[in-house]
Amino acid sequence: MSAPKISIITVNYNNKAGLQKTVESVISQDNQHFEFIIIDGDSTDGSKEIIKEHASKFTYWCSEPDQGIYNAMNKGIRQSSGRYLLFLNSGDWLHNNQVIERVNALMNDNHQIYYGDIVYHEAAEFKTVTFPDKLTFSFFYKQNISHQAAFIERSLFYTSFFYNEKYKIVSDWELFTYAVCKQNASYKHLDLIVTDYDGSGISSVSSNHEIQRLEREQSLQKHFPAFIDDYEFVPELKQKKVKLFFHIKRHPIAWKLLKAYLKVTSLFIPKDIKNAD
Repeated sequence: MSAPKISIITVNYNNKAGLQKTVESVISQDNQHFEFIIIDGDSTDGSKEIIKEHASKFTYWCSEPDQGIYNAMNKGIRQSSGRYLLFLNSGDWLHNNQVIERVNALMNDNHQIYYGDIVYHEAAEFKTVTFPDKLTFSFFYKQNISHQAAFIERSLFYTSFFYNEKYKIVSDWELFTYAVCKQNASYKHLDLIVTDYDGSGISSVSSNHEIQRLEREQSLQKHFPAFIDDYEFVPELKQKKVKLFFHIKRHPIAWKLLKAYLKVTSLFIPKDIKNAD
């Protein structure tokens, strides 16, 4: 039998309730042609009992001490054999029972990354997050796609790098940014909600935002040092441009002349002042 097209990798540490939710969403899929791998960090909260209860559903599982979430995810990569990997961490769940079936039908043109959308849950509220069809350095400079809804070709980790275990938060962002913006990895946005995402995760906690910012800066300096000055300058330039426009607007004659000039020369008018009349 050929290797499964998809390997679902779930990492867990002391999140029994979240793990139960994740496992149930995976084993209830209509299409069961996938690997399911559980990497547990030697949990002491009853997670091991959940794993043992469903052990027959897993292609591989372990429960042992690790060096953090990215170390656990890298373990999962090494144990996987599917062409595409989905990292569905404990607490996150597949949106419905047809997700894997629909994803398999949509992954038909050999891209290296397929990514869908998510429903983001925080406390009692939730919202749908739709990612763009086109991924650029500008997008990754401020945002990220969700690894919980991304199917990454396994070979990409071997032609780029595994997750950086020195980082606490941004290693998945680093991989996507490097692969898309430096390696020109091919990708495709799936018009499909793949995952319901638990907003209480480590990257969503406000106290970790400073760590996230510092780790991103380290990664950008490592992989994109020539870009940094430009991307720090652009927001400053835009802010100065907007201030200049509003300063000129206080003088009616100068304002009319400037707008006429911009219209004739077809220069860009910032959205902030386009409808300023």
